[in-house]
Amino acid sequence: MAEKIYTIPINEAFENAVDGDSCECPFCLLRDMLERNELEIIMGASMMEPDIRIQTNKKGFCKHHFEKLYENGNRLGLALILESHLAEIEKKIFEGGTLFDGKGEKEQGKLKALDETCYICERMEDSLAKMFDNMVYLWETDYEFREKFKNQKYFCLPHYRELLEYGRSKLSKKDFSEYFKTAREIERAYISELGGDVTWFCKKFDYRYDKEPWYNAKDAIPRALAFLSGGKVTKS
Repeated sequence: MAEKIYTIPINEAFENAVDGDSCECPFCLLRDMLERNELEIIMGASMMEPDIRIQTNKKGFCKHHFEKLYENGNRLGLALILESHLAEIEKKIFEGGTLFDGKGEKEQGKLKALDETCYICERMEDSLAKMFDNMVYLWETDYEFREKFKNQKYFCLPHYRELLEYGRSKLSKKDFSEYFKTAREIERAYISELGGDVTWFCKKFDYRYDKEPWYNAKDAIPRALAFLSGGKVTKS
């Protein structure tokens, strides 16, 4: 099947996830790509676009993405974003056109709403949802992609859950049964292997196993963390 622009990043992620010695969840690779793109966009020319500034002023960013924006190095750009965001918070939360009532309930509600929004997270989640939709479409229509799917080492558990949710909502019962069986076999094989590696890692701290080889257990902890919660395998 000929690749379309919306299927290219999915095919690339499923290829790169099993490329070389390190294996990753393909959806974590897609998520990282989307995050890089959003950070580049928000700190580029889009930073001064009025419609985007209205959204960033209103929603702000989560702690993780505030830190990522700071790491970007564009201090003036971030300061301009913060200037208008702080002004928005002051206006909407600390003024609000009402007199101080001593209860703080309205402010508490507004602060809770602010804490639950992040401009970049929301953009990424929307884009990743489309990626899941397109992945299911590829699985349904492209048998070459099915082979890439079958060759995956694992899907992190959060993305495995979403993989099942999107598949169940888009595929026929017959197709979903095969899709689920394939994905589940991948997960069961990996968690069994991973559990064995973690067990061997623990045994290596027992003097009786001191002279035994590590096999694949040296990076068992970061691999287990990546599998359980998503993200890159950070090796020590």
